[in-house]
Amino acid sequence: MFTRIHLRMIRYALFSVFLVWFLIGYACQDSDTVVAIQSGDLRMEFDSRLYCRIEMSGAGGTRPLTELSPSELIETPGGRIDSFAYRDVNRTPLEDDFGSGRRYTIRGRNGSLVKTLQISVYDDFPDLAVYEVMYTTDGEHPITVNQWTSHQYNVLVSNQPSEGGSPPFWTFQDASYRSRPDWVLPIQPGFSQRNYMGMNASDYGGGTPVIDLWTPESGIAVGHLELSPKLVSLPVDMQHPDHATIGLTFEVNRTLEPGEQLSTFRTFVQVHTGDYFRALQTYRELMIRQGVPFEQTPETAYEPIWCAWGYGRDFTIDQFLESLPKVKEMGYDWAVLDDGWQVAEGDWSPNPERFPQGEQSMKDLVRTIHAEGLKAKLWWAPMAVDPGTDLIREHPEYLLLNQDGETQRISWWNAYYLCPAVPAVQEYTRELVETILRDWDWDGLKIDGQHLNAAPPCYNPDHNHARPEESVEAVPEFFKAIYETAKQIKPDAVVEICPCGTGYSFFTMPYMNQPVASDPTSSWQIRLKGKTFKALMGPSVAYYGDHVELSDSREDFASTVGVGGVIGTKFTWKPNSRRDSTHYLTPEREEKWRKWQQIYREKMLPKGEYLGALYDIGYDVPETHVIRNGDRFYFAFYAESWDGEIEFRGLDNRTYQVYDYVNEQGYGPITGPADHLTAQFENYLLVEVVPQ
Repeated sequence: MFTRIHLRMIRYALFSVFLVWFLIGYACQDSDTVVAIQSGDLRMEFDSRLYCRIEMSGAGGTRPLTELSPSELIETPGGRIDSFAYRDVNRTPLEDDFGSGRRYTIRGRNGSLVKTLQISVYDDFPDLAVYEVMYTTDGEHPITVNQWTSHQYNVLVSNQPSEGGSPPFWTFQDASYRSRPDWVLPIQPGFSQRNYMGMNASDYGGGTPVIDLWTPESGIAVGHLELSPKLVSLPVDMQHPDHATIGLTFEVNRTLEPGEQLSTFRTFVQVHTGDYFRALQTYRELMIRQGVPFEQTPETAYEPIWCAWGYGRDFTIDQFLESLPKVKEMGYDWAVLDDGWQVAEGDWSPNPERFPQGEQSMKDLVRTIHAEGLKAKLWWAPMAVDPGTDLIREHPEYLLLNQDGETQRISWWNAYYLCPAVPAVQEYTRELVETILRDWDWDGLKIDGQHLNAAPPCYNPDHNHARPEESVEAVPEFFKAIYETAKQIKPDAVVEICPCGTGYSFFTMPYMNQPVASDPTSSWQIRLKGKTFKALMGPSVAYYGDHVELSDSREDFASTVGVGGVIGTKFTWKPNSRRDSTHYLTPEREEKWRKWQQIYREKMLPKGEYLGALYDIGYDVPETHVIRNGDRFYFAFYAESWDGEIEFRGLDNRTYQVYDYVNEQGYGPITGPADHLTAQFENYLLVEVVPQ
């Protein structure tokens, strides 16, 4: 018979089932936050599966920047593992290279796989968190991991209506591709770019391992903090109108035996307002705290440049020599001998067709440059060697080889890679620097070629690499050898690295003192690269805007001057040159070139402090850049055509006079810290703001 006891048991069982289902359902709700971490305006929430949501605090309260989703996960042959049941969290004080702070250690489990999140936040770096993730198997069977992913976030579009059809996001993406895309660009639904930091073509690879995605209200950046290049990807993908996806991935292809642990690289996430400038500044400071060196820029790096590349690779020595007096008269300090002086890439001896007495002719040329009152810079493409050269015949063991045993091709010269990790290759390269700067007496190096930004993994058995990636990671060491040798010989030597349109690698930046726009495809690229270098190398870096002939209309000095860049040109001058030559210095051009030379000399804006956080290069119109030099400010406004208000930000609390120093026109007074004026201009307006 059914008794009251039986009825109570049934009711208890039904209640228990209901309670279990309720708790399971509650655990899947967005509000199931088991761990919350705050750093400045950055808030991270983790649910019981260790899914994460990034939020941003501010005057208007806290708002979500991303959806709640799995942010740290692994891929296996059987599929992805992204859900880990929360176990516990431990909070401890922290003191390391980045300063004092707190470390949160969060553990979760999926079967026999234990995930440990170590998240560190620092007093000196609010709005940012540093991650290290460990995956450990404690079961009886191995687990094969194909790839790990960190900081995979679905970033929400702005909840504010767009103005004038502005894009949902702007991004910073610094990967290298043969198409040489913009590093800063708007994205729309349908956009996808992998941003692999390895080779994306035979001689295009590398970059700075940070991506940034922002709206008019907020931004989020992720990247890694390792001290050498790593073969990570930082994909940006927007396939849905309400969000874009970012992340950082690394192919592991490793089997974890029971008890083994897999650790990710040290990575970070940062939130911010404005564009990507603050995030790159923070990344630079974090790397400096870890010992990455940046030396003071020599005065010689700020001096304007003339390059003989206007004559092309088939130049003659007479063309070069007959241009020098004009170069000096026009106010340029550097004369650059470009590609074509050498026998071959790899055989770096003077071409006898141009230098009949070999090294003596080369020394005589440098002596003539110096006699004209100019400094001498020589073009060079290290890490490259042509087939059939003496170097290949004498040292085939220097070559970088792919996994199939074949050489890696450098397309522009049809050359091969030398392996930068081989000590003998580094020593051979040091000796070349000594020959160029000490024996021949050149004052600087124009190091050139898209292959310089990265190297592929090397499988040459003669090198005895512990890992093929040693060649990838040795590229900064290779350039360090060049830079330190040059500075030992001539402390004021200028070392320019021009990787021909690639996304510059941060890891080589400490080993040059003159970054360059590197074959820009537009004036926009000149300006965005200037802003990027001012963030990554310092606000007064001697950023060279490259030959003005590569800018819009082949004469846009304003884009280089306005962002605090060093000016340069490749004009041709030999009296019997064709006067319809693209680069010939006609009387009309000469007048313009002289005017901008005078402006550059008078203002010397590269030595000022570039204030890149004041304006958003994507959403603020007109596009605006600001440099502070002493108590004066220099604003540069850019638009195809503008008739309306322009805004002055970042001023001191005082009254100023505004003066157009290009057209010599006054605009009247403004009052800090912020004010507006009405202006009309085509392409650009450069003004000096002088305190009364």
